[in-house]
Amino acid sequence: MEEQTATKPSFFKRFFGWFWRHKWWSLLTILVLIGIILWIYFGTKTKRKDYVTVDITRGDIVQTVTATGEIMPVNTVNVGSQVSGTIEDIFVDYNSRVKKGDLLLTIEPSVLQSTVDEAKASLDSAKSELKYAQSEFKRNETLYRDGFISRAEMEKSETIYEQAQQAVNKAQYSYERAVTNLGYATITSPVDGTVISRKVDKGQTVAASFQTPDLFEIAEDLSKMQIETAVSEADIGMIKEGLPVTFTVDAYPNQTFKGNVQQIRLSPTNVSNVVVYTVVIDVDNSDLKLMPGMTAFVTVVVAEAKNTWKTKNSGLLIRTYKNIIKNVPDDITPKSHLAIKRGKDIVFVPYTRGIATPTDTQIISDGIKENDKLVIGFTGQTTTNKSTMRGPRM
Repeated sequence: MEEQTATKPSFFKRFFGWFWRHKWWSLLTILVLIGIILWIYFGTKTKRKDYVTVDITRGDIVQTVTATGEIMPVNTVNVGSQVSGTIEDIFVDYNSRVKKGDLLLTIEPSVLQSTVDEAKASLDSAKSELKYAQSEFKRNETLYRDGFISRAEMEKSETIYEQAQQAVNKAQYSYERAVTNLGYATITSPVDGTVISRKVDKGQTVAASFQTPDLFEIAEDLSKMQIETAVSEADIGMIKEGLPVTFTVDAYPNQTFKGNVQQIRLSPTNVSNVVVYTVVIDVDNSDLKLMPGMTAFVTVVVAEAKNTWKTKNSGLLIRTYKNIIKNVPDDITPKSHLAIKRGKDIVFVPYTRGIATPTDTQIISDGIKENDKLVIGFTGQTTTNKSTMRGPRM
């Protein structure tokens, strides 16, 4: 017992003596072991996937198409002149309210009146010649029956008589045309409306030789206006007749006006290599605030959903879940299912895409719950696989 008790101090003494002689190597070995333990503990802990998510929220979503256009009356009538001459009097001005048949202006009628007088004289002369030719034909007809003149002479007088009848008809037409032209010297309103443009002045000469000159522009009803907008071919497929429209004008920056799509014209126009279609929008202008020629900044409400699930477009950029989540079935794809982080679990929920805007996309699904998060990746994920992301499909 005494020998065994005496050897213990000798062992520890030798051990600490050895340790002291090799203290630097021993200290280095201890530090390496500590480092290995820390790396194993913390390194494996950081390798655990921390998923990157996007919020799924409830709210309203509205899909729109924007455009610009010019406000104009629904029906505008250009009043012109069918005869030439000097304007004698003008009876209306800008913004004048007129009724159908109201006098607008008169053209100095002296030249036209002289044409009427000349045509009347020609008509009277043709009637006199007809009367003489008729008497001559009847007389020759009697002489021919009695055998005093030849048949040729009688037929000649008959031909002269028929030509005289035709001359009277021709002179009658010329006279009626001259009278009608004289009536054209008085310009009246063809419709009820408002004069929005007067293009001539008193004393101005109107020349109607080659084309009808415009004198006035009359808008039938300024309480009903329309906007003609140009919509690109990329958006025209979403536009339907009857869709609601909101628009603003610079004259009233704090007021929003409303309208409806009335017509989609099928004739395309190429503007700077972009194919556009004209969309006509009906506008109620009962308060007469809107004026012809104003520029309207139009927003067509294509579709909208109230209190629906939606997420940012960035949440629907994934092509595959296989690089993010382990053991994903082959029939689970981002096109058909959403990867949802629900607490600590990952669940796949079927869905379909709804309305899309430049920032958000509607999610149509019965499997989404409050506080669900949409998985789009994990912390530290590399982007070397370029096929994992794609742009949103609007």
